[in-house]
Amino acid sequence: MDVEERNVNLVSKEGDTYEVPVAVAKMSELVKSMMDEDADEDVSEIPLPNVKAAVLTKVVEFCNHYINEPMTDIEKPLKSSIMAEVVQKWYADFVHVEQVLLFELILAANYMDIKPLLDLTCATVASMIKGKTPEEIRQTFNITNDFSPEEEAQVREENKWCEEA
Repeated sequence: MDVEERNVNLVSKEGDTYEVPVAVAKMSELVKSMMDEDADEDVSEIPLPNVKAAVLTKVVEFCNHYINEPMTDIEKPLKSSIMAEVVQKWYADFVHVEQVLLFELILAANYMDIKPLLDLTCATVASMIKGKTPEEIRQTFNITNDFSPEEEAQVREENKWCEEA
């Protein structure tokens, strides 16, 4: 059997196993390098101790879809804050999730080194920021402002040149 036609098991932090085709698994540079290091052995399980099962489910879903319908390149800077105008509908719907899951997907994509997923999730966060004031960004991401009004005025004065551009 051709190597790319067989399956490999990805194992989540909780020990859940996801059987995926090698081509799908190798979208992750981490998994690919682990498989290449053990090329002489028949690797059937890849432990991913930093990835929760719920997140790995989404990662596998993304990779399976990407193999069949690659995502269009994301233009930088973003042309819109509406993800459906930046990527195909399926990808825009894929990242329409709660913030906690979105950030966990970013961490998993970074850890597993899956560039298209990292690009998509980071672009989604960027779209959430695009065109918003600092106060709106704080509300969106539940960030408390730890500057006193005087400190904030000082920072604005020191960085006035940014807003003039």
